[in-house]
Order: sequence, then C-alpha cells, then structure tokens
Amino acid sequence: MATFKTRAQYVADDLRQRILGGEFKGGTQLRQDALATDYDVSRIPVREALLTLESEGLVEFHAHRGAFTTELSVTTIRELFDLRVLLESHVFKHSIPKLTTSDFEKAEDILRDYDAALDSGSQINGWSDYNFAFHHTLYAPADLPEAMAIISQLNTKCDRYIRMQLLYTREIKKAEKEHHELLDLARQGDSQRACQMLEKHILEASDGIVALLEKRLQDG
Repeated sequence: MATFKTRAQYVADDLRQRILGGEFKGGTQLRQDALATDYDVSRIPVREALLTLESEGLVEFHAHRGAFTTELSVTTIRELFDLRVLLESHVFKHSIPKLTTSDFEKAEDILRDYDAALDSGSQINGWSDYNFAFHHTLYAPADLPEAMAIISQLNTKCDRYIRMQLLYTREIKKAEKEHHELLDLARQGDSQRACQMLEKHILEASDGIVALLEKRLQDG
C-alpha cells in the first residue's frame, strides 16, 4: 500500500535526493519562489520542506538571505572529526579519574533521554545537542576550559554531520551501544580502553558519513 505524502514531504524527499546527489552544490541558495514554481506548489510546503532539511543538516538559513545548501566536504569532515579525536581523547583521559557518582548519574539521565529521542525518531534538531551534552558531562571534570571551548566549537561545526550520520547510515543502535560502553569504561576507571573506544566511536561516525556522501555523489 502506497504511503500518502503531503506536498511538503514530497518536496523534502525530492530535494534531499537532489542535494545528496550533488545537483545542488554546497552554498547554493534555494529560492522558495523558484522551488514553488518547480514543484507546482505554494511557498508554504516549500518552506516546511526546507525546515525539515534544516533539521537534517542539509540546509542552513542565513538571516535576511534565505536558505542555502550546506557545504558537504569530505575533506572538512575528516579534519573536523580527526581534531575531535585529538582533543576529546586528551580531555577524557584527564577527566576519568575525577568523575563522580553524580557525574555518572547525570550522564545516564542524558543517555536515557537521548536513546528515547533516537528510537522514536523525534527531536531530530536536538540529537546533536544530546550527543554533546553526554560527552560534555564526561569531559567537564577534567577542568580544561580552553580545550572544552574548542571542543564545543568543533561539535557545533560537526552538528549537521552527526545528525546526517544518525539519520542516513542506519547505525542508531550502534551509536547507542557505544555511548553505553563509553560510560561503563569511564565508570571502571579504564582510561586507556575508554579513550580507545572514544577514538573508534568518533572515527567510525566520520567514516559512515563520508561513505554515504561518496556513494550519493557516485549515484548522482
């Protein structure tokens, strides 16, 4: 039985394929009036579709300028995630001996809400926020504010890629499992294995989104 799609869903689905397929390069302005004409719909479903794609990390809204496709650069993804490994492993190693029962309880609470949001497919805009809140809870006791400021900037830049990885690579359960393993290793005080797990967690997320983009570009 065919699934009924609203006009906004149809536009979002088609635009998503065109963006990931490379028809719209990064930084391309998506004019709502032109898209409305293209899809023979009003501007309202186009606006709804663009907001959906914004939540998925494919579109950015710029003040007074409108919607633009995001830059999806394999080189940029690799560099951002490699930097995350270097800094986050360093901070995590210093944080683990200082983590308290209260820190672990807070991390567990965040994971519970994060898992629920992932499993239900809801709050897509908040997925990367939950991700950073969890990691931040595990890193904060290191008391390395300059490193944490850079980590926060890196995670903001990785935001769209994290959501895309979770949405399109179908590895939500894997991400959930790895977060729980990170928490368990930190609770055991095993800094070496915890940092190895963190590196694997970040780099495999990078590999997943890079493979997705490369495949979409080939298919396009």
